[in-house]
Amino acid sequence: MKTFSCYCGNSLHFENSQCLACERAVGYLPDEQQLSALEPTDNGQWRALHNNRIYRQCKNYSEYAVCNWMVPIDQQQTYCASCQLSHVIPNLTNPQNITLWYRLELAKRRLLYTLYNLRLPVVGRTQDPHKGLGFEFLEDQPVTGEFGNELSVKNWVMSGHNAGIITINVLEADHGPREEMREKMKERYRTLLGHFRHESGHYYWERLINGTSHIDSFREIFGDERRDYQHALQVYYDQGPPSFWQDICISAYGTSHPWEDWAETWTHYLHMVDTLETAHDFGFSIAGHYVSPPQPDMQMAHGYIRPTTFDELFDDWGRLTVALNALNRSMGMEDAYPFVVSGLLTLQKLQYVHDIISEAGSPAATPH
Repeated sequence: MKTFSCYCGNSLHFENSQCLACERAVGYLPDEQQLSALEPTDNGQWRALHNNRIYRQCKNYSEYAVCNWMVPIDQQQTYCASCQLSHVIPNLTNPQNITLWYRLELAKRRLLYTLYNLRLPVVGRTQDPHKGLGFEFLEDQPVTGEFGNELSVKNWVMSGHNAGIITINVLEADHGPREEMREKMKERYRTLLGHFRHESGHYYWERLINGTSHIDSFREIFGDERRDYQHALQVYYDQGPPSFWQDICISAYGTSHPWEDWAETWTHYLHMVDTLETAHDFGFSIAGHYVSPPQPDMQMAHGYIRPTTFDELFDDWGRLTVALNALNRSMGMEDAYPFVVSGLLTLQKLQYVHDIISEAGSPAATPH
């Protein structure tokens, strides 16, 4: 994630809706992939100072302040390119859900920023009614006990993916319950953005691997996904990962089934490119090595930048995560990246995801 600049020269961050220096309203222009200062017009619309074009605020921006994206005036949609993908939102009669919804939408927009930057195809349900991308933010359904003084859960919501629809349990946006679940599941890393990245991996497996010429090479490196998925998960939860899991997978959960191995590897690749983009944008240098841009054609703060090979990308990632973890420990916090990529097969899997994304990258990924 890069930083942006206001018309007044002040630094802006992706989630900003106002410049703290000049107090202008700020909005993200998905058609430009830029955060821009805004000037109101006489008819309730906004002129973006980045390009002098006219926009209107996304309905979820103007009415609920859970979004900061803009809609080009020549488009008829009420919602922005991101909010159009949200098919089910939390129950807003619960005031706490506004905050949780904001966190969910912010994590989704961060995911989309990376997908668009990588020029991956983002195809919504309007374009593909059966397998297009969509998001549902659902809540567990509590029921009152027999004597009316206790609550139990009638229907648990499992975060997951099905035919393009990504479901996220709203409680994943609540820090306390998410941390409790992280401890219960013995996970060193569990974040809301991580969930979005993981489930997007399942979506892109369907779009980029399943039914394509890549399926044989996928099975060669990740294994045969045709083996019983539910049985594989049950074995994993009953027995845990094999003792040598770090030699073959990027996470313990990745050992459960080839689909999960792919999704976990995909997630870590998105961790890499987003964090490296941030480090590059801030001019990070680790032990005398400048952090290179993560992708060949990323248009960042300083214009066009030279291509980066996977080896450069991974070398930078290794140096950066050591520094990040050391900084976190100095603050008394858990490691920012509590993983070790040590096995040759794990590295080959990351390289495979890199190659698939590089091949799939296309201007068609730009939001419309």
